Amino acid sequence: MRYMLLLTYDESAQPAEPPGPEVFEAMGRYNTAMVDAGILLAGEGLMPSSQGKLLSFDGEPGDEPTVTDGPFTEAKELVGGYWVIQAGSKEEAVEWAKRCPLGEGDVIEVRQVYEMSDFSEDVQAVDQSGVRPAAQ
Repeated sequence: MRYMLLLTYDESAQPAEPPGPEVFEAMGRYNTAMVDAGILLAGEGLMPSSQGKLLSFDGEPGDEPTVTDGPFTEAKELVGGYWVIQAGSKEEAVEWAKRCPLGEGDVIEVRQVYEMSDFSEDVQAVDQSGVRPAAQ
């Protein structure tokens, strides 16, 4: 089973300066432990919301979304980074999340990633283009 570990935080409570080398060293050891255990599939940190854009889809499918420049001050929590891991259970994923060297106010949300086998046969029959093959 794949799990996404989402690092969320209150961006307004973060210091203006990026973290020092000791934070990166600790995170590097954590990431290396996951690589060594054979569970880390992907993981990245994200730039602050001031560097991003927010797209709001308020109309019908195909309508042009509203694009807003960051920072997203109205958001209470923002995703600051993520890891995708392969774990045997949710409990194992939580145990890995507990080992993350985070500071006060940081939060990790653990969510299982859908696999195609989680869906009905009708859904599984839809190919990547979103088209269901014709009945034979």
